[in-house]
Amino acid sequence: MSKSMVACKKARSGDAETLAEISGRAFDSDVDCGAPGPGGPPGYKSAQWQARMMRIGQYYKILVDGRLAGGLIVFRKAPQEYELGRIFVDPDFQNQGVGAKAMEFLGEEFPLAKRWTLGTPAWNRRTRHFYKKVGFVEMGKDGHGGILFEKRIAASASRPNSPGRLSPTGSAEEPRESR
Repeated sequence: MSKSMVACKKARSGDAETLAEISGRAFDSDVDCGAPGPGGPPGYKSAQWQARMMRIGQYYKILVDGRLAGGLIVFRKAPQEYELGRIFVDPDFQNQGVGAKAMEFLGEEFPLAKRWTLGTPAWNRRTRHFYKKVGFVEMGKDGHGGILFEKRIAASASRPNSPGRLSPTGSAEEPRESR
């Protein structure tokens, strides 16, 4: 992965169909990580759902060497608090540092974020390991078979991002202009 270029850019409606296909492959591959069968969260294979999330959330496409390889969706919950609604990476690009680079992007794009939250299925060993690796802490169960995670970022954390680390580095509350 060291020679590949990973970038995140604002997703556009024209990306919805491809993002739905990639999301479908990514979530269906969870059978290898404890899922009871193929499937995923609501709308995971729907281009219409992807397009809707682009309107109500901050949806970014993940590119590897210019090729669409995944996506992530962010929702602002409160000042300096965000929820990572979804992140997915095409199985062809998993376990190559792409997800960690996407998490670094979030630290750069949301420099004043002090708290991040997310949820993931309790059975998903891969995502639970990944979120812990990038600094999230399990906070408990969500009542629907999921695990809630949180990441708090200290106000004094102003050093440059390291792989998988979210740290404030700028001064804007909202995300910077997309690349």
